[in-house]
Amino acid sequence: MIKEEKVKLVNELQDKFKKAKAAFVTDYKGLKVGQVTTLRKSLRDASVEFKVVKNTLAKIAIKEAGAESLKDYFDGTTAVAMSYADPVAAAKILTQFAKDEPNLKIRVGLLGGKLLNLNEIKALSELPSREVLLGKLVGMLRAVPTNLVGVLSGVPRQLVYTLVAIQAKKQ
Repeated sequence: MIKEEKVKLVNELQDKFKKAKAAFVTDYKGLKVGQVTTLRKSLRDASVEFKVVKNTLAKIAIKEAGAESLKDYFDGTTAVAMSYADPVAAAKILTQFAKDEPNLKIRVGLLGGKLLNLNEIKALSELPSREVLLGKLVGMLRAVPTNLVGVLSGVPRQLVYTLVAIQAKKQ
């Protein structure tokens, strides 16, 4: 590979690391081409890019992109899954695929500048999706005014019931 191509690849990787909300470093040794293609397709549907990288070029790119904490995890057969939309979806797809295909090994993740170990990635994958969380938030926000109206209308209602009871007693 000529130097200009390497510089271009490093710049592309650097831009991708800067744009990504989360990145997951994996070892894909032992996976067949069909399996990697299946993984790429399922990740692509969730706005996640799965890219096989050269370790030396990736180390240069992460250094310039501010993700230097990943440098120790680039050795051997390495691929990076970069999530541009929902990190939870990427974690779910990767952990599920790793369960089904033990040859895919998730080494580490990077979310918001913080390194995630395998247990933290599994915990991230168990979170509900963004849409579900937003739905729950909307439900909670809608419930507060509804409950407040119920409480506030309860006081005059009890007063009316009391007055009706007093009137019935006097008659």
